[in-house]
Amino acid sequence: MEDLLLVVAGTTEVSAIPGISIAGPSPEATHYTPTLDVEYLVAGKPLTLDVIPATPTGIPTPALVTRALTRGLPKLVVDAGCKYPPKVPAVNLGGVHGGDIRRGALPKEVVQRLIERGRTLGRSLAPLRLAIGETIPGGTTTAMAILIALGYDAWGRTSSASPQNPKELKIAVVREAVSRLKTPADPATAVAEVGDPVHVAIAAIALGALEEGAQVTLAGGTQMAAAAALLKALGGDPGRLRVVTTRWIVEDKSADFMGLMKEVGVGEVLASKTSFAGSRHQGLRAYEEGYVKEGVAMGYALWRAERLGLDALRLVEEEYERVVLKSGNRE
Repeated sequence: MEDLLLVVAGTTEVSAIPGISIAGPSPEATHYTPTLDVEYLVAGKPLTLDVIPATPTGIPTPALVTRALTRGLPKLVVDAGCKYPPKVPAVNLGGVHGGDIRRGALPKEVVQRLIERGRTLGRSLAPLRLAIGETIPGGTTTAMAILIALGYDAWGRTSSASPQNPKELKIAVVREAVSRLKTPADPATAVAEVGDPVHVAIAAIALGALEEGAQVTLAGGTQMAAAAALLKALGGDPGRLRVVTTRWIVEDKSADFMGLMKEVGVGEVLASKTSFAGSRHQGLRAYEEGYVKEGVAMGYALWRAERLGLDALRLVEEEYERVVLKSGNRE
């Protein structure tokens, strides 16, 4: 039986803080990135804007890798709280665009709604096997804040889409945010004060699915530590979760992916082995230089391709040429 790939999308004002995120050509443009990611993933092209999400230097979204390697795999978009609702079929959990965590993240009633509806969605999808990915710019910052709010020592341990992880900036933002909290906080309070709509939605969906006996894979990097920690705080067993990510995340010396997974109590951790070092395109070779690393279930897509014996790099290069080079862009 194939997995059902869910991609949970959302946005916050955290990604608009200059220097926090490179998941778009500018801080303001990051609010479009999750919308464009999921549109492109399922429709083959972005619909809200005619542009493939990229870093300021033109390195393409990890959604390109995921789309290239998951053709034929059933997909479901979950809108946990996008500023710009995607123009593709999606399950809307009733979330909203999140705030700047230094001043509060989400109304508590919205968090409760995300927990209730996410849990119901997870239950309704069992006994399907679920792989749950994410797209949320600034998500490693809110993930750090969620973990700390729940009582974990996560200072500076989450990853970044940039080769230069802006840890000092992220720590300063998180320190200001969590100063309002008495830790450890309960999960709803932690998310309402310093979280975002995506991590809590992932936790709730996974919790509901596990309650019905489904197999759940969290398809992502250090952010999935926050989702697993929220699941645990909501009464779930993180030991029943599998996390699949890229080797770029595992090898990231600016973060501590394996340490966080162990502390939260995740049952199994797997990573893809594919390298883009031999690619003929600089935009893909840049992944080997520490750009992007994960997102939109890229690690899961690569790992699945390896398991199926697919030529992952060739397929990704073909998709890159289709959407990046043939659109008139130059490397």
